[in-house]
Amino acid sequence: MKLKELEAELQPLKGFAEPKRELEQYVTSAHLASRMIFTAATQFDDIDEKDILDLGCGCAVLSIASVMMGAESVTSVDVDPEALAIAKENVENVEMEEHIEFVHAEIGPPGAAPTHEAGVPVLDPSSLGKKFDTVVMNPPFGSWRKGIDMAFLETACQLAETAVYSLNKTSTREFIERKAKQFGFQGTVIAQMRYDLPRTMAFHKQKSVDIEVDMWRFEKMAK
Repeated sequence: MKLKELEAELQPLKGFAEPKRELEQYVTSAHLASRMIFTAATQFDDIDEKDILDLGCGCAVLSIASVMMGAESVTSVDVDPEALAIAKENVENVEMEEHIEFVHAEIGPPGAAPTHEAGVPVLDPSSLGKKFDTVVMNPPFGSWRKGIDMAFLETACQLAETAVYSLNKTSTREFIERKAKQFGFQGTVIAQMRYDLPRTMAFHKQKSVDIEVDMWRFEKMAK
């Protein structure tokens, strides 16, 4: 599948009905998702016939893109039941139920107590029963819950056998590179892009804001 075809296939997918500020729920656009997964697949061979983990999957755009690029299986994790309902609808509409499995859990520091919703556990990496070839994610930037972006990265590094792909604010580049090394991964910015953040929440004052983001590939370092 070509890049333009992948982006076109992702365009019709549904986004958040009522995005939650505290979860920093911003839709991963077809433009960004297609470029992340296409790059992972064609430049690094990290998608085709691989087991993929999508952390904070939201509406499952990255999950679906991964299957379109040949993933063997995808496990998609999110804390928000409403987001998971939309994700499941998107997956059903593209007839990928056999390839994508959903897990209702929160991403947080290891051993942390749940913070978002009672009864929803913080994901224990060992509970998934395996590691994954590749982890893909568009994590919260940490604007509302400090440190959540690093909790996502730490969890991803615990579960990835080979590589992690992530979108993070360019302004945090040096910090993220240092933290990744602490988690045993070497980070490389494979693209610098603009995240067109539309006005989706009541507190937004502008129609849209462009945020500079880095598209990272983190590769597991040899011991």
